[in-house]
Amino acid sequence: MSTPPIISARGLSKSFRGPGGRTVDAVRDLTMDVAPGTLTAFLGPNGAGKSTSLRMLTTLLRPTGGTATVCGFDVARQPAQVRARIGYIGQKNGAGQYQRVRDELLSQGALYGLSRAETRRRVDELVEALGLGDLVRRPTLKLSGGQRRRVDIALGLIPGPQLLFLDEPTTGLDPQSRAHLWEHILELRRRYGTTLFLTTHYLDEADQFAERVMVVDRGQIIADDTASRLKTDLAGDRISLTLGDDPAAAVVAVRRAAGAVGAGGAEPEAVPAGEGTHVVVAVEHGERVLPALLRELDRDGHTVLTAELARPTLDDVFLRLTGRSLREERTDPSRTDPAPEATSVGAPR
Repeated sequence: MSTPPIISARGLSKSFRGPGGRTVDAVRDLTMDVAPGTLTAFLGPNGAGKSTSLRMLTTLLRPTGGTATVCGFDVARQPAQVRARIGYIGQKNGAGQYQRVRDELLSQGALYGLSRAETRRRVDELVEALGLGDLVRRPTLKLSGGQRRRVDIALGLIPGPQLLFLDEPTTGLDPQSRAHLWEHILELRRRYGTTLFLTTHYLDEADQFAERVMVVDRGQIIADDTASRLKTDLAGDRISLTLGDDPAAAVVAVRRAAGAVGAGGAEPEAVPAGEGTHVVVAVEHGERVLPALLRELDRDGHTVLTAELARPTLDDVFLRLTGRSLREERTDPSRTDPAPEATSVGAPR
């Protein structure tokens, strides 16, 4: 018997009243299944509906339409059961500024109804796992950004959730703090087997850590696969060559050579480049095509001045799908995603 999904959504939607009284569809027909134990990245530009989707799945917003179950419970009809089984780390810091770190963690356990002994055990375990030992007596106001995010992760994990939602957990952190935080997140996943559902604008995080990538735009999922397959299928490798020919002759030469080595299909693009012409062609398995392409061009008597192979990125995927960069920041005041909540999901009521 197959394991049931830990997240299952069918036609989930959310509408808001926008400027001038018009209806704004923040999320439309969100349909997906997420398997237990996975790390899923949920990507899209600001205003795409990511945070609204997470807030519905974590019971912070009631859906306008559709259904969803999380950890086997309906988000609209059984919110307390959902909250008892999940953790949620929002985009802003969730810990109080003036309470000491250990006191904040102990309070979180009490809110979830854990016994004192169980709360102390969980706090001690997470303090050790997240490297918070030197910080437990400090108020969070005096912590660095990276340290605060580690406290937020601990708060989300106090109840021992089956599923942890991470809404842009590393935004605003320097590269070293980001890398350090990810070390802790992955170690916690290995230790507890927690399912992770992540939104992030750092595409390298999704590319490196997620087994599955969903791309959302204008409130709908428009692509869903592994990062490597999305890049191969939707973007492809790029071979850039500089030839000592005029643009027309360079394009013809690269087109013929690509066809000869079995990489024909995409039309080469050329731009003048000083003493020659710069030609870019999209191919699959560029690491195999490039040497063969160079041999073929040399055989035809063409001088190749430079050659470069560029791997596609997830931003290339989004650009191919939508014509927009995934890093694009929407500044339209009618953006569909409402302001994110600041804290982890509260205890079940």
